[in-house]
Amino acid sequence: MNSVGSRKEWLAARTSLLAEEKELTRRSDELARKRQALPWVAVEQDYAFEAEDGTKTLVDLFDGRSQLLVYHFMFGATVDGWPDAGCPGCSYTADSLDGAVVHLPPRGVTFVAVSRAPLDNLQAYRRRMGWGFPWVSAAGSDFNLDFAVFTEEERKTGAGFNFGTPKHAAEIDVRRDELHGLSAFALEDGVVYHAYSAYARGLDGLWGMYQWLDRAPKGRNETAGWWRRRDEY
Repeated sequence: MNSVGSRKEWLAARTSLLAEEKELTRRSDELARKRQALPWVAVEQDYAFEAEDGTKTLVDLFDGRSQLLVYHFMFGATVDGWPDAGCPGCSYTADSLDGAVVHLPPRGVTFVAVSRAPLDNLQAYRRRMGWGFPWVSAAGSDFNLDFAVFTEEERKTGAGFNFGTPKHAAEIDVRRDELHGLSAFALEDGVVYHAYSAYARGLDGLWGMYQWLDRAPKGRNETAGWWRRRDEY
């Protein structure tokens, strides 16, 4: 249990905290500007994706808009083949995304989730969870691998997830494991550019329930693997 105080003490502490929250907001705005100022890199590789209405290119995924946000959804194969359900953590994130992405097209942004699993598996799981966002299969493509690592050497060694941070390099083989992340692309004059990618805690802000729990009296109260698919609670 936290310390107990008077309303006057609480107000003084809360006002002090507000100053720090405002500073964090300003810092977050500054970081957003710096993200948008990153140099763009032309995407030279051809990728093919299986969608409900047929095979698509990366340009096709933009759906006529100039910006594309891709969520790399973990739906990796096991020793027994392709699973019936995606990663619980990514599923938790998808619950937050599903209601938000409807607001992106009016801002010139298209959203799509991409996984390596066959399209039939993805569609079946999306129906189970009741999600409406577009989800395509990159089966047979290195798309999710290419945007988890950024050098050929990292691809060869299987290291490099989250920009090669030592913890992830020791734990993860990106050639074997499908990993979560977000990548942003721009389309200008028919050329696709990679603008931004983030992984691990770089996606905290997309985990909508975390933002609510961070404001609850006991916070996230986090234990390993506590996430559940919403129909498994």
